[in-house]
Amino acid sequence: MAQGQGPVPFFLKRSRDIQHIKKAGRRVSTGWFNLQFCPDMFPDVMLGIVIGRRFGTAVRRNRAKRLFRELSRSVRPALMPGYGLLVFPKRECLTLPFAELENIWRSTLRKRQLAHFGEPAL
Repeated sequence: MAQGQGPVPFFLKRSRDIQHIKKAGRRVSTGWFNLQFCPDMFPDVMLGIVIGRRFGTAVRRNRAKRLFRELSRSVRPALMPGYGLLVFPKRECLTLPFAELENIWRSTLRKRQLAHFGEPAL
């Protein structure tokens, strides 16, 4: 039986892709996360979430990863193709309500022209 093509992967898995974005990407810093992005890496957009042990316990690290995976999935259709994105959550992100963190996430992507959310014309 022939294997069909599954959905296009969205999250980065390979270490060399993550290292390339760390080395060549531009950094944006907020009080709740850092974002690095590198253009012309992939045909579609790819995203990775990087959290070190200094962040806290495994429970806290996993919670932060779940938050940013959900934030990323919610804006995936609006992201500009061709970019590699890396998110480095900060400890403070766990103290914010989800809706507020989502607004900060969207505004950061919009300011850096990494996403277009269908703003109405003025």
